[in-house]
Amino acid sequence: MKLLSEEKKNAVLQSMMDYMKEDKEAIIAANKKDLDAFDRDDQALYDRLVVDSAKVDDMIRAVREVKEQNDPVGKIISDDTLENGLKITNKTAPFGTIMIIYESRPDVTIEAAVLAFKANNKILLKGGKEAHKSNEELVKCWHKALKDHGLEEDWIQYLKMDRATTQEFLRNPDQPLDLIVPRGGEKLINFVKEHAKCAVLISGRGNNFAYVAPDADMDKVIPVIVNAKTDKISGCNALDKILVDKNHPDFEGTLRKIESELSNAGVEIVASSKVIDKLDTKNEIKDENVWYEEFLAMKAAFDSVDGLDDAIETINRYSGGHSNIILTENNDDALKFMEQIDSAAVYQNASTRFTDGGQMGVGAELAISTDKLHHRGPLGLKQLVTNKYYVLGTGQIRK
Repeated sequence: MKLLSEEKKNAVLQSMMDYMKEDKEAIIAANKKDLDAFDRDDQALYDRLVVDSAKVDDMIRAVREVKEQNDPVGKIISDDTLENGLKITNKTAPFGTIMIIYESRPDVTIEAAVLAFKANNKILLKGGKEAHKSNEELVKCWHKALKDHGLEEDWIQYLKMDRATTQEFLRNPDQPLDLIVPRGGEKLINFVKEHAKCAVLISGRGNNFAYVAPDADMDKVIPVIVNAKTDKISGCNALDKILVDKNHPDFEGTLRKIESELSNAGVEIVASSKVIDKLDTKNEIKDENVWYEEFLAMKAAFDSVDGLDDAIETINRYSGGHSNIILTENNDDALKFMEQIDSAAVYQNASTRFTDGGQMGVGAELAISTDKLHHRGPLGLKQLVTNKYYVLGTGQIRK
């Protein structure tokens, strides 16, 4: 990879912000064509597709934030001189070419590209067909910004492919690929893992749980659960499952209070056979697969558990490994929960909606990784580099 100076990269990003401001109406008009052609039956996907004036401003803000961050390339991780005189320096380095496959959200076309480019990577953007016109308009801005500073358009490429063509590309890419990030549901992730010939970093599903401990403070429980469930149902950090400890001194009252608050907010309640007789809902869960499901809808599932260990075991069995909450005033129990729950983010008495690059201080993000290699959690600018060893010698040989 040709290494670009930080000044050159920042100049491109400044031009990109200028073009998005100039072309705001064209971007919104292109998005309207996508919206007009979209089937509103999938409300979560529709919500992710919308680009209005505020969303364009938010895209510009994301570019500005990345521009203001330090260049992550060439940073020294370690620097040692061995007894034999070899000087060994480990530095951050670009991946090379990153491919991201995503659905609906045109803002990914901005956030993924700005992060990859500032980290000196080329990026291939494979957006969903439902957002083609929006994405193409945004990529026009990228290409104008690159051209203004003497760079080739292939730094940021938009791939307009159907499923069969994508599958063939993954098997036999026409250019080097170093990393693929599938950002979507289980089917998309499995599709990419099956066909890709390079490293795949999983941006996994949500299916997040809240465990209400016996000592939970209801003044915290209600706002946290309602916010986590209803603030943005299309987010992978939305809450889907609520487990109330059967040892709670007001077990039934707690179940009913949470159900009432969620129902009043328009959430459909489903429940296990263990708790349905204590709730108003008549929607009993009869299929265990529901516990593995990410709803992406105004829907929540209720169950009971018997103690902290049971809660941990249940969540680790069914959760997508994204974000999970314990609601308790016992800090020792919270620490045990947070250490033993296998997910990218764990919370005590706070909404899962904070699992987001901007909210966690990372800034714009490529995705929320639920993988354990090479990083887990928000993939921000600092996470879009790998490393390289520089070994300086004076003729040393190994004996």
